[in-house]
Amino acid sequence: MKSETLAALQNARTQRQAVALATRLSDAAEALIYTDRAEGALATDPAVVAAARRALGIGRSETIEVGGQRIFLNVYVPPPRLIIVGAVHIAQSLAPMASLLDFDVTVVDPRRAFATDSRFPGVKVMQEWADDAFEKMGLDASTAVVTLTHDPKLDDPALEAALKSDVFYVGALGSRRTHAKRKERLSEAGITDEQFARIHGPVGLNIGAKSPAEIAVSIMGQIVEVRARRLEELAGPKVVAA
Repeated sequence: MKSETLAALQNARTQRQAVALATRLSDAAEALIYTDRAEGALATDPAVVAAARRALGIGRSETIEVGGQRIFLNVYVPPPRLIIVGAVHIAQSLAPMASLLDFDVTVVDPRRAFATDSRFPGVKVMQEWADDAFEKMGLDASTAVVTLTHDPKLDDPALEAALKSDVFYVGALGSRRTHAKRKERLSEAGITDEQFARIHGPVGLNIGAKSPAEIAVSIMGQIVEVRARRLEELAGPKVVAA
């Protein structure tokens, strides 16, 4: 691998950018293909670029055939990430569950008495308002966002930012009545009905969960389900480029 290619891949990893390295097996010609741009010798071939972006969507490396030439698409995507807004009891169960499933977990809460390393060992904790934290972290299609505080001052800015991004999952704790009031507030903030419909609220699968740990199980189960369905839809039937 060329040194400049390796440097670009390392930079993409740091920036949580999805990228596919397309390599023509006959002569090792390359291209780095991102979701919004493509660079390199193979970047001018629309069939290669389209196939690479499909592979990025499903997060799977594969070999394709384009114009009689075999191209290997080596896909590098950021790991799935869960951002939990609210360092509450449910979060203390949810964070380690998500970590066990190889999610990159961050807990965000400006309340210093709640957002502590001792309450969330081994998990990144940010003592900031969610919208400020999101701006620093960046939100992407590999990210799920869950709000758990029941406090509109903390939850609403997080939901507004998440709904304006391409995160794959948005969930919010609260009853149906709470969710209806939430819709009124977010509508006033400019969130459309279509955007609001992305929220899973009340959050979690309907499994009769009562305790914080049970609610965490229902939330994590729903996140896994939504992510799996999304990847399945993106995969679709494999098409070999002509």
